[in-house]
This record gives sequence, structure tokens and C-alpha cells, in this order.
Amino acid sequence: MPTQDTPCEELCEALGATTPCSRFMGPEAGEDGGLLEKVKCEAPFLCEGRRPEGLCSDGAVATGTPALGALFARMAHLEAASVPAFERLADELAAHGAPERLVRAARRAAKDEVRHASAMESLAQRHGAPMPELTVAPFQPRTLVALAIENAVEGCVRETFGALLAGWQARSAEDAQVRESLATIAPDELRHAELSWAIDAWALEQLSPEARERVEAARREAWRELEQDAASSHLPEAVARVSGLPSAEVARGLVRELALELMPGALA
Repeated sequence: MPTQDTPCEELCEALGATTPCSRFMGPEAGEDGGLLEKVKCEAPFLCEGRRPEGLCSDGAVATGTPALGALFARMAHLEAASVPAFERLADELAAHGAPERLVRAARRAAKDEVRHASAMESLAQRHGAPMPELTVAPFQPRTLVALAIENAVEGCVRETFGALLAGWQARSAEDAQVRESLATIAPDELRHAELSWAIDAWALEQLSPEARERVEAARREAWRELEQDAASSHLPEAVARVSGLPSAEVARGLVRELALELMPGALA
């Protein structure tokens, strides 16, 4: 049983994370009224989705949180972060004169992510982890090229891979509740990925050749970063079985296959 004296390296290793690590307090209070002590690790859990610009929180879990709970808490945190990401996207698309169908689809996606966050929070709580606090900095107006770059990275690359990953978990997880939850989430995530590519096609038509190249360069770099994330991911074997997440080797192969289909040459 972990205690306050347990080295953070040992705690992180139990979560399938890597060092360096650090301890910090709160902001949540424990049963005694004092702030909960937390451990921050470089946790290579492979969970993907649309992260908003200005995401300040990282889904850190309290000391001693079971590894499965920590994983689902991170997934819940990312799903919750996708809500303001899509809400902002819808507002920006409208401001830039995008077709109404794209604006409506983005607003629908935000509502989907509320349900996804709730489903992952239920799994996290079932495995001993509370929902991490979500902190997103206030949004500032952006140019269309900035929107297009974020959409290429977070939508066309990471959310598209996230849709593939959700489908993989829905088929592979040993836990029936995990399979059921991901089987519901996966079709939504696929629709969100399709929206990302539809936004990409519209935005590129509006941009100059120089701006389009900036978008493509960001997309190529995002594929490289995703491959690195997949290759360095690691979970305890029992956690991987229950959650259905693939091994680092398999995950890297999935990234490479997807990149080859969607952006040939990005990972050559």
C-alpha cells in the first residue's frame, strides 16, 4: 500500500509511467480536510483526441490511484477538454464564414464529447479515480490559418487516430463495460474525424499557397510526434488487457499504416 513516504518513482512505475516525477499538493481536499498530495509523472498512456489551445491541466491523479483508474481518468479529462475545443471551433467556423453544415457538426461534436467524458468518468470512478480538474485558458480570436493548423494537428491526425484507437479498444478490451462504452464512442469519434477532414478541405481552399504549406508542414510534424508517442507508450500488462489498448509496437504500426493511407511520405 503506497504511503506518503513511497518514492514517486515507485508510484509512477506502478502506473506504467516514466520518470522524472514530482509531488505536489491539491487542489482537491482529502477526507481529513487537507489538500490531497499528487504525483506528476511522464505517463505515456496512449489516448488521443482534440485538445484545445490553452489546455492547462494534464489529468494528473492523486498518489496511490490504481493504474486502471488513472488511465480512464486521463481519458475522461481528454474527452472533457474536447468539449470547449469543439465549441470554440464552431464559433470560429461561423466567424470565418464556413458552411453552416460544418458549424452544426462541430456543435453536435461538443455534445457528443459531454457524453464521452461522462462514460470515461464512470470507468475511472469504478476503478478508484476521481475526475481530474479541467483548466482551459480563455480563448483569443485566431486567424483562419491558425484554426486550420490546429485542425490539421488535433483533428486530422490525433482525432483520426483516436477514432481508430476507440474502435480497437471496443473490440479488444477484456472488460465488458469498457467494450460497451467504447463501442458507443467509436462511431462518434469517426464522425468527428470525418468532420476534421471536411473542415480541412474547406479551409485549404480559402488559404494562400504559403499558408497551405504551413498547414501541411504542421500535419507532417504531427504524424511524426504521434509515432513517437505511440512507440514510447507503455501500460502494465493487466491494464492493457482490461482497457484494450495496444502495445507500443502495435500502436506504432497502426500510426504508420494510417499515415501511409492519409498522408503518404509523412513517416518515410
